[in-house]
Amino acid sequence: MKKWLQKTLIVAVAFLTLGAISPNHQFWTSLQDKDQAKQAEQPPKNTDYSIGLADAFVYERSAEPVVSAEESLIATAKELSYVKFGSKIGPVIADEFDEIIFPKIEEAINMTFESSGDLHKRRLAITEKPAGDYAEKIFNVYNLENGQDVIRFHVRTEKRPQDGYFYNFHYHIADDGFVAHHSIGDIYWSKNTPPKWLS
Repeated sequence: MKKWLQKTLIVAVAFLTLGAISPNHQFWTSLQDKDQAKQAEQPPKNTDYSIGLADAFVYERSAEPVVSAEESLIATAKELSYVKFGSKIGPVIADEFDEIIFPKIEEAINMTFESSGDLHKRRLAITEKPAGDYAEKIFNVYNLENGQDVIRFHVRTEKRPQDGYFYNFHYHIADDGFVAHHSIGDIYWSKNTPPKWLS
């Protein structure tokens, strides 16, 4: 079949069927000359297949190092903290949080791992949803076996007269029934009312 007639036919069919029959459909290969169809189906004859010895003996290590339970929990804690801060609060307090507050959160998580036995280290998890509005909860570390919280991390918005608004970071532990506030530190916001969490 003439090349221009074949191309016109392909375009017309594709246009009329709104693309239901595409140009690489089996129908179009049957319209080609028999010699062209055979060449299209056969792989090229001069194909070199080579296997190098180096390929067989090279053992690649995974690019990602093995992450311990503590490291995974700490990384998730940092992510959840920034989720809690949202796009309005996060950029403003990020530097102070990373330098002052988060190392203390990390230390508290590590103390929790040290106080729990080796068997329980693998069974600790972190809650996935921080509280919004003006609620305090950032995240809780809990025991997967019984679902009970082991340590709770909170941030409270405090208005101090003449000074303005501060974010007070603290945590509660199960050993004292989550009653005592274990202070982590404060970050100054401004004299203006801060936005709600998760905003």
